[in-house]
Amino acid sequence: MDTGYLRSLKHRLLGEPTGRLVLVCNFEAEHRWARQHVGLPNADFSAGTNLVRRMEELGVLLAGVNDLLICKYPLDPAYRAYLDRIGLPVPEIAVPENVSADRSTTEDVLDSPALLARLATLGAAGARLLPMATTDLEEKLAVSCGLPLAVPDAAVFERVNGKIYGRRLTAAAGLRAVPGDECETCDELASVLDRYRAALAAGRRIVVKDAYGVSGKGLLVLDTPGKADRLLRMVRRRAERTADDRLHVVVEEWLPKRYDLNYQVTVARDGSVRLDFVKRALTDGGVHQGHIMPAGLTDAQYAEIDHAAQLVGVRLRDDGYVGVVGVDAIVDPDGVVYPVLEINARLNMSTYQGSLTELCQGPGQVALARQYPLSLTAAVSFAEIDRSLAALVGSSGPDRIVITCFGTVNADADRPPPFNGRLYALLVATDTDRLTALDDAVRASLGRLSATRPLFSREVSP
Repeated sequence: MDTGYLRSLKHRLLGEPTGRLVLVCNFEAEHRWARQHVGLPNADFSAGTNLVRRMEELGVLLAGVNDLLICKYPLDPAYRAYLDRIGLPVPEIAVPENVSADRSTTEDVLDSPALLARLATLGAAGARLLPMATTDLEEKLAVSCGLPLAVPDAAVFERVNGKIYGRRLTAAAGLRAVPGDECETCDELASVLDRYRAALAAGRRIVVKDAYGVSGKGLLVLDTPGKADRLLRMVRRRAERTADDRLHVVVEEWLPKRYDLNYQVTVARDGSVRLDFVKRALTDGGVHQGHIMPAGLTDAQYAEIDHAAQLVGVRLRDDGYVGVVGVDAIVDPDGVVYPVLEINARLNMSTYQGSLTELCQGPGQVALARQYPLSLTAAVSFAEIDRSLAALVGSSGPDRIVITCFGTVNADADRPPPFNGRLYALLVATDTDRLTALDDAVRASLGRLSATRPLFSREVSP
């Protein structure tokens, strides 16, 4: 049976809680949306790496036993057996019959007639396609096999996911915004940078972000007037070379913060808006690292987030959006909440954790969902990782470690060693001190598997 979290999500997306979903976890959909927009010079918007593509296995945590999850590669048999053993509902996995390493999973499906025929049968029986986000590729997939989307089309997703759109929505809703500007031409950027020249000379920082940057890509921190001048020269030269003065970026002041937040809003098909949860987010250089649950907000801070969630959801609904929305926020050193730092109208990392925390995090417990980077000289078996982590908590007791994605560990094992891997896990403990100690133990245990022992960022304690 589906978890309460998944039944609720299906009810809001499909209109009933037992519908069947076909999931495609197309991480970094922003790369497709960014093609029609002009961002920072030399920003790396290349296709996702194999490691990023293997993150699609996180869909196992969200999909129900009667749903279908499409993955580029099969689940590791030992990992699948582990999920069965710990009682997580595992969906059916469908793998395209024609796979190419340099394509997205959706592109593989479009080149796989047998799988397309199967999806057409599911669509005729009432199933719906739920991508992480809709791009032109997922829209083409839905049309080609008659599998209707559970969410809007690519045009809606592209429109509501730009950072320029997000800042303007925040202003129109009357919410406290991070001070900054939206730029759509080189001249607008020049004007904004000139206004910040004195602040930069005094040692303050600003950040310039691509409208469709993601995971730290397309982000540039400026802390001197010279850096601002160099950026503007690069932008001007490109505009002259291409005869195109367009530029789609936002410029924001770099605010000190106590911590980051991430909250999820769902805009239902019937028009209702609900705040699903708030989590404390862990970031490093703009790159998501994980979440701590609960967030530890005061009642007043939670009320402010709830108010913002309703306003954001209603405006997205009015612009044609239906589905999950992840919103990044920050709390400054004085406890002031900036409730909208960025709007990601798509499934988010925290979306995939909902069913798992429902099953594994008991009342009063604290949890940490995070990634652990690895540097390996050879592929590591799931059994080896499982044994090393299981030894940290034993077979009984309140603390728990759940491996949430294994495919990313050996995704680049065909490269010359050492190669980088990544393990995703959920840690649950009775209090923050025990959670911190458990995180330290996991990092040490995984470090012993590594060719070199990487320094993991540590942000568990409030």
